Amino acid sequence: MTQIRLVFLSILALLLAACSDSGSPAPAATTPPAQTPVVQEEEAESETDLIARAQAIHDRVITLDTHADINTENFTSSVNYTQDLDTQVNIPKMLEGGLDVAFFIVYTGQGELTEAGYSAAYDNAIDKFEAIHRLAEEIAPDEIELAYTSDDVRRIAGEGKLVAMIGIENAYPIADDISRIEDFHARGGRYMSLAHNGHNQLSDSHTGEAAQDYLHDGLSELGRQALAEMNRLGIMVDISHPSTAAIHEMLELSTAPVIASHSSARALTNHTRNLDDETLLMIRDNGGVVQTVAFGSYISEAQRSFLEQGRARLVNEIAADLDVEVLPPSVVATLSEEAAAEYEAQMDQVNAVLFPRLREEVNALAPAATVADFVDHVDYMVDLIGLDHVGISSDFDGGGGIEGWSDASETFNVTLELVRRGYTEAEIGQLWSGNLLRVLDEVQEIAAAM
Repeated sequence: MTQIRLVFLSILALLLAACSDSGSPAPAATTPPAQTPVVQEEEAESETDLIARAQAIHDRVITLDTHADINTENFTSSVNYTQDLDTQVNIPKMLEGGLDVAFFIVYTGQGELTEAGYSAAYDNAIDKFEAIHRLAEEIAPDEIELAYTSDDVRRIAGEGKLVAMIGIENAYPIADDISRIEDFHARGGRYMSLAHNGHNQLSDSHTGEAAQDYLHDGLSELGRQALAEMNRLGIMVDISHPSTAAIHEMLELSTAPVIASHSSARALTNHTRNLDDETLLMIRDNGGVVQTVAFGSYISEAQRSFLEQGRARLVNEIAADLDVEVLPPSVVATLSEEAAAEYEAQMDQVNAVLFPRLREEVNALAPAATVADFVDHVDYMVDLIGLDHVGISSDFDGGGGIEGWSDASETFNVTLELVRRGYTEAEIGQLWSGNLLRVLDEVQEIAAAM
């Protein structure tokens, strides 16, 4: 019986093989060898091709720098920005570097909170407003035009012209007259910081941090009114120079997104002008933007610490020679008015000797800050608060300038470093101008609704 069954199974197997579609014998019951896929290796991009790709991106995006200081002596009919002056920003340098938009700054140094101080500050501000208008409307109207809105920026850039905008650094010139803010807005001011290097009638400054010596512990009541007026008019609130407490108060009170027009990350470089992580996260939640600044001691901890230590060494050496005792800021803050005035006079003598030596013996020897250091801060803030909240600024002609981006003619090098790090064209467009213009749009929309 078993033999018959084996014969039957053999015949059945032959019949099944004969009826197969292919007509070929059944494959052996073994596992076929694995097929190795053919992988087309992506050819590495050459340096020449990378630079060409970066240049094409740079040419297509709108590049915008939120902080370029000015000297009104360079805005006359005979000496002006149509010439390649010994300035970090002018029209020839902007064209060479592909910088499309520059916020020219109505900067006023902090003076005394007196009628005379306020009057001089106001005159200084008006002089700078008029100089910027003179450049765009009389000296070079075919080359550069003043923008008041994001749409203006896009239109002017699309027409092949450079774009001027106006930022106000230090609201000290408004004195105690809030109506001046509306006048400054009408003149083209599109952002304003309430303080600079020194406390004023509106806000405390970051300069009080060392001694924890403040005038208002944040904003004054007049400062709060000024903030509300800026929101009403559509002026972006700039938080780059005030104290941390003042910044936090502005973030809590502002009904519109704010900007830091030229600041970087304090976690990387421990300077009082930089923003700590808590503040950066508050700016993200506010919808604002931080314009990373190409200022050497704000983006290179090696440079910052070298300058700080070198200065301290020289101050102590000079003070010893002059028989002056150098006091820590916390002690200076406790001095009587008379003692403080006497100490200030002594330190003026020290500083008169210090500054020339500082340039030669410390500043000239400091480690360089580079475009790579600058983009390290961009990377850090993008990782922490998101790409939508980070931008770019130089502080040219106000102390800014680094190796690789020493003036506007080298602007392309920033884009090149961003491309090297893998940022896409859309992301680079956001960093260069998209995020800042988005904030300006929102600030102006909120003002219109108010």
